[in-house]
Amino acid sequence: MIRIFIGFDPRETVAYHVFAHSILARASQPVTIAPLMLTQLNAIHTRPRHALQSTDFSFTRFLVPYLSGYEGWSLFFDCDMLMLDDIAKLWSLRDDRHAVQVVKHSHVPSESVKFLGATQTRYAKKNWSSAILFNNARCRALTPDYVNGASGLELHQFKWLDGDHEIGDLPHRWNHLVDYDADRPESEISNLHFTIGGPYFDAYANCSYAPLWRAERDSMLNAEQRMLELPKAG
Repeated sequence: MIRIFIGFDPRETVAYHVFAHSILARASQPVTIAPLMLTQLNAIHTRPRHALQSTDFSFTRFLVPYLSGYEGWSLFFDCDMLMLDDIAKLWSLRDDRHAVQVVKHSHVPSESVKFLGATQTRYAKKNWSSAILFNNARCRALTPDYVNGASGLELHQFKWLDGDHEIGDLPHRWNHLVDYDADRPESEISNLHFTIGGPYFDAYANCSYAPLWRAERDSMLNAEQRMLELPKAG
């Protein structure tokens, strides 16, 4: 069973559901998908919202090993993504030599504002934590108390690990940063990440790969209509 957690923010509800659909539609193995919703995590997630926090799941992602009982492996994704490939291929890359595996971006955004007026911050390892393959047993430092008290940089820069040698690489195709990374053919991308703003926001309706996202949304909304023949009177 492939265990997946996706960040949830009520301002991006449609993004969560379209992304989940894109995973399910292409998966060749059974998956479980759980949203990280603040309304369901109040008992363990108690830290106040930070002024620089752009989504509800900025910090809840680091509760994934705890929510998994520190057992096995789990995947975390931001919700502003679109899966174009079989998630089983990513799952097959699990490597016990590492505590986590991520796409190691060299991402230095030039803009100061992103979707919904959120402040765009710059820091080392930016976007590494937007898609994480967790080796849960080796992430026991991520207790609820630690996640509630640690700084954003401590969490997102993986300072809770013994060192960067515990961070394994994932191929770039599993976290393609839309309109930052050079456009590539669909065949060279497994997972699109609309990190600056997705096509579900009017301001980003014409971003790269927007037609793919809208096609996925339309596929998700499909409901086959069949006319039923009613028995004739008499």
